[in-house]
Amino acid sequence: MSFRGSASPLKPPTSKPATSKRPAKRPAKRKRRAPDPVKAWVKRLDRTRPNLMRDVLEGLASIHGHPQWERRLDPTSELILTILTQNSADTNAEKAFEALRLAYPSGLPPERHIPGPGWGGEGLSDGAPPDWEAVERAPFEELVEVIRPGGLPNQKARGILATLHTIRERRGDHSLEFLAEMPALEARDWLTSIPGIGKKTASVLLMFSFGMPLMAVDRHVDRVAHRVGLVPKKASADDAHDYFLAMLQPDEMYEAHVNLIRHGRVICHARNPEHDICPLRARCRFVDPKAP
Repeated sequence: MSFRGSASPLKPPTSKPATSKRPAKRPAKRKRRAPDPVKAWVKRLDRTRPNLMRDVLEGLASIHGHPQWERRLDPTSELILTILTQNSADTNAEKAFEALRLAYPSGLPPERHIPGPGWGGEGLSDGAPPDWEAVERAPFEELVEVIRPGGLPNQKARGILATLHTIRERRGDHSLEFLAEMPALEARDWLTSIPGIGKKTASVLLMFSFGMPLMAVDRHVDRVAHRVGLVPKKASADDAHDYFLAMLQPDEMYEAHVNLIRHGRVICHARNPEHDICPLRARCRFVDPKAP
């Protein structure tokens, strides 16, 4: 029997396959930037040993005075003289520089070397800077013999020749007077981009030739700073440059550099420091590990 006109049998409803909803992505967490170790140290020092730097500067000034900046030499001479002082006594570096003047005379007007109290030598005699072009052209063996009185002549001759060559290649001559127009840290970066020139050598040149607010850290400064506790125990002398820049005001840097060197030379010796006459002893962690 047929049933015309009757509704067609119902088809089961088709259902779309169930889709699993993916959880919304959470925004990626931003990685915390590692704290600046220099800023962190300065904050810690302010919190745990308040006024330490001020007390150090005042203590040093009480016996070493307030040295005033004077230009020592033209910047290229200052740079080469500083290279000659590396791992040598300042008196020996003076002999080597005087030998450069004699071996490679420039005929330029004489300069007066004003070493100041932080210098460990007697000071250079009045004289014209060497002819740096002639120095750069000099045979290596010849230059080694000329600067032999300064110690480590092979190492220093290589460094001097490479430095003079780099400056001339970049600038067309050996003058560094252009650095006076640059911000201090940019000028330091320019110099330290020369192979073999570190922060100390660059800072010495810029501070003594141009009076720039930089802090040069040599072995005397580094020794006093670590003993007092001005810088972290594991900080290298190279690191210490930037710690001092963060702790000192621009107009304090020259005095701090000169007086710390002077203190390291005459009182805070590497061996047998003279604690009895040291104005920093009350705050020195070398004298008392618990000093405030």
